[in-house]
Amino acid sequence: KGERVASHPRGHGRDQAITQNEHRPKSHQAHLEWTPSRMVHWAEQTGPHTARLIERILSDKPHPEMGYRSCLGIIRLAERYSVTRLEAAAQRALETNACRFKSVESILKNSLDQQPVTQLPSLPPPPPHDNIRGGEYFE
Repeated sequence: KGERVASHPRGHGRDQAITQNEHRPKSHQAHLEWTPSRMVHWAEQTGPHTARLIERILSDKPHPEMGYRSCLGIIRLAERYSVTRLEAAAQRALETNACRFKSVESILKNSLDQQPVTQLPSLPPPPPHDNIRGGEYFE
């Protein structure tokens, strides 16, 4: 009792983490093997759209590690649905810019992966009106 177990240098910078990996619990040490390239490699086993989705999720985070759980959750969705459906859902998520775990899960739950992405019809230009100013007004 009262015996020093470990000593760490103090971090003075903002968002600075000082961690000695050997002091982590065994379960946390296993997470050290996770890397962005490993996540993408696992996703490539599902297909190219899933790999692109995982790359997108990791690149959108300030630190790639923040996206690991989402990525693993997406990859695990293949167990509940299928590899084919997950790949189709990843493609739809990329096309609709819905690149989050909850979005991909919702696509699969609602079978949207099996439907084509509907394009919104292009709107006609507004009718001429006295109160509408054109681009030349702002030059």
